[in-house]
Amino acid sequence: MIWHWQFDPIALHVGPLQLHWYGVLFALAFVLGQQLLAWCYRREGYDSQALDSLMPWALIGTVLGARLAHCLIYDPAYYLSQPLAILRVWEGGLASHGGALGLMLALWLYSRRHPQPGFAWLLDRIALPAALGGALVRCANFLNSEILGRPTGDDWGVVFTAIDPLPRHPVQLYEAGAYLLIAALLWTVYRRHGRATPSGLLAGLFLLTVFAARALLETLKTPQAAYESGFAVSVGQWLSLPLMALGLWLVWRAKRRA
Repeated sequence: MIWHWQFDPIALHVGPLQLHWYGVLFALAFVLGQQLLAWCYRREGYDSQALDSLMPWALIGTVLGARLAHCLIYDPAYYLSQPLAILRVWEGGLASHGGALGLMLALWLYSRRHPQPGFAWLLDRIALPAALGGALVRCANFLNSEILGRPTGDDWGVVFTAIDPLPRHPVQLYEAGAYLLIAALLWTVYRRHGRATPSGLLAGLFLLTVFAARALLETLKTPQAAYESGFAVSVGQWLSLPLMALGLWLVWRAKRRA
């Protein structure tokens, strides 16, 4: 079974401006995230209007962290020789590891200015929509025919006709499916415990499961960095290990406290 995939990544032309599907799904992830967080705020007795000041911090932290990580980790030679190219976010290039770290840093800085409901609480609750957002972003990667899987070497797979005639693993969809399952797991845990959810449990589960899935599925991806060809362990897998370790520690700490 071979599926030939060809899709226009541009959703809308407005004069010289172009609206890309990647941008649409990325924005949708934040809109849904804000709505889900507002539900958590109201459920636990906090003022959901505080999200009006939180979301810009979350957006800037995520995009800045993801962009810098992509430029400095996956293609450092080019971006260090062309530093102004780092600012051209519309050309694409965001790394999820950097996005996670940038988001955590943004939440910490925000919590220093707004002590309630607190950094740990925000980190746990924002993990709920973050997994769903990750699924949307991977769907956007599929629409863009990017972050390609390895050839299946068989008579099945997806042929990205804009790239080459080889049937490949639709690893973007594998990853999106994994993130949806993780989102369901996190919401099940949260709905069961609610306000009594042990601090750090949701954030820990998110980091542990998301980056474990990422590390596992890296084996089916083509190399993302030009210099990693021939590496036994990919750059994405190396970057996933410390985040998995942090997630495991948070889960252990939450269980111990509970």
